[in-house]
Amino acid sequence: MKDNVTTPIFSLDIGTRSIVGLLLQQSDNDMYEILDIEILEHNERSMLDGQIHNVLSVAETIIKIKDKLEARHGKLKKVCVAAAGRSLKTKRAKVDLSLSGQVLVNRDDILHLELSAVQQAQFELAQEFDEQKSFNYFCVGYSVLDYRLDGERIGSLVDQTGTTATVEVIATFLPKVVVESLIAALSRANLELEALTLEPIAAINVLIPPSMRRLNVALVDIGAGTSDIAITDEGTIVAYGMVPVAGDEVTEALSDHYLLDFPDAEVVKRQLSEQDVVTITDILGFETEYKKEDMVTAIESTINELATAITTEIIELNQKPPKAVMLVGGGSMTPNLGKLLAEKLQLPENRVAIRGIDAIKTLKPTDKVEAGPELVTPIGIAIASKESPIEYISITVNDMPVRLFDIKQLTVGDGLLAAGIELSKLYGKPGLALMLKVNGRLISIPGEHGTPPLLTKNGEHVTLQSPLCANDSIFVEKGQNGADATATILDLIDSPTMTIYVNKKQIDVPALVYINNKLASLETVVAERDDIVVKFPETIEDVFNLVMPEERKENFSDFTVTVNHESVLLPSQQNILLKNDKKADLTTSIEPGDSIINEKQNESIPTMQDVFEALSVQPNSSISVFFNDSLVTITKPKYQLKRNEVILREMDPIYNHDELHLETLEDEPFIFQDVFRHVDFTIDVNLNKRLIILKNGKESTFIEPITTGDKLEVKLVSTI
Repeated sequence: MKDNVTTPIFSLDIGTRSIVGLLLQQSDNDMYEILDIEILEHNERSMLDGQIHNVLSVAETIIKIKDKLEARHGKLKKVCVAAAGRSLKTKRAKVDLSLSGQVLVNRDDILHLELSAVQQAQFELAQEFDEQKSFNYFCVGYSVLDYRLDGERIGSLVDQTGTTATVEVIATFLPKVVVESLIAALSRANLELEALTLEPIAAINVLIPPSMRRLNVALVDIGAGTSDIAITDEGTIVAYGMVPVAGDEVTEALSDHYLLDFPDAEVVKRQLSEQDVVTITDILGFETEYKKEDMVTAIESTINELATAITTEIIELNQKPPKAVMLVGGGSMTPNLGKLLAEKLQLPENRVAIRGIDAIKTLKPTDKVEAGPELVTPIGIAIASKESPIEYISITVNDMPVRLFDIKQLTVGDGLLAAGIELSKLYGKPGLALMLKVNGRLISIPGEHGTPPLLTKNGEHVTLQSPLCANDSIFVEKGQNGADATATILDLIDSPTMTIYVNKKQIDVPALVYINNKLASLETVVAERDDIVVKFPETIEDVFNLVMPEERKENFSDFTVTVNHESVLLPSQQNILLKNDKKADLTTSIEPGDSIINEKQNESIPTMQDVFEALSVQPNSSISVFFNDSLVTITKPKYQLKRNEVILREMDPIYNHDELHLETLEDEPFIFQDVFRHVDFTIDVNLNKRLIILKNGKESTFIEPITTGDKLEVKLVSTI
């Protein structure tokens, strides 16, 4: 917009020792130019570790800077400031969601899972700082590290099915008191907060653009009281840290060693980065000239302690040395600090560099200030506050006022999170499951899922993803609990009937159901711990009992005889049963899809053959031979059946309740002459011819044993 071009950007870097006021002008080509700068030190220790401890004192210093700049550039109403990175907290957290057969079908379900992870991070942070209850941390942003389905990384959880969904986030939190004290100090100086950024982000935004953040780089802002650390990797800022050691420790070391007043020691420290010889006057009035290398040697242990503290924090945050380190802030000019950092991180010296404002690509070169590292953060605050501002809005949640940062397109879910409402407790609980046994297998029937919370914004129904604006009023009601599980027997079985065919007619045979050993119907409602047995007819008799009870079993009764004192059943000749075209009886098993044929037969009397079939006995033995080139099968009985010591013939009738005796005949081999019982063979008597008996081409006799495959011949040959 035009205002962005004509109106200067007023920013304040409220540091531990001093406040830097800066006016920056943005041009049409998105470049920035320094218009003016004012730096004032605090009159007293009104700042500690980035937090304002004396609002009135800080406000007075801000007013002085504002008045000087206004005298040269006109009225200033709005200002951009930064919250100290040393107060920022980052937390990683992940949550699991048991899917239990459900599918995450839309973005709102995923957002609920993400915000639950943020709340888990917030809970863990609260546990760490439980003793500091005044530190009311709330989320100022989060990003998803990854989604997982059953432990495997996945791009999106929408419409996925599995057992467990997992999301891991990295969330950033800031104590409310830090921001509120900043706003209070600005208000006393009649300034309106235009935008808020974070100090570590300010420096990173101007020195490490998003295209470089895939590199693992550490940026260290060494101020007076603390050294702030931010680390980039994998395209984002992955960690923030702080060590309470910085430039003041070096100043104090110079003061102690050379008996200097602290302000004089601060001047000497700055001269060491610019001059090879430094002249000092101690508190006793003695003026002495020292070489730079001698003074650096005198404070070497302090510089080493500063380097050790910074590298230790970098390794703890990054879990390994980064690829490079950028140093900004006045303390970065400390002699030999870069060399020591490279040595302790095992990096080449050229991988640790001091970066000044000349490295800011969007800043026009200027001779109004020196191109050192001291102003990188103040300029970064001005630029980041315009390009990546953190603004705040006020809303109400269930009539409770809530202030939250507008760091992205805010949603109703962000509002609930800022209000400290636990999203996991808003969803209705699932109904109680049923545990029971079905055919010996323990199964669980889940209750219904609880309903999502009822959300309204300004009186209209909304979702967690609905956009949020300033002064919106949100009301949230807990979702309804799901109903307990209920089921009937019919719900538990795939098919309540078994289809078979009787005389080519389809019959649907119902299942038999027993609950706790008592017969029940398919419509019976089951209860917790019920033992259910579901079974279908197993035999033809079971089928007839269920669907054809009028059929008389006598029609299928069997003759009973005894053979060698053992009872043997002979099929009745009144009806015949076939299953799948094979002979069957009432005890024959039945399966779905089987075909049963029940046919009436003319009454007849069983024979000896029926007895042998019932006994599964082969009554005869046989062999196959070639007789005079014709295949002949020869049989002879293996058994004989007697009734009252009378040998039965093959077609003799068998009567019900006969007492029979089965005898095994002697197992004698087949001989040549047995073949004549099965062939018609005559020999013409001729005195001039001789009878020859051959077995397999060799002369034999009629009593010669024979076996299957033998070639037998009988022929007359001439004797003349």
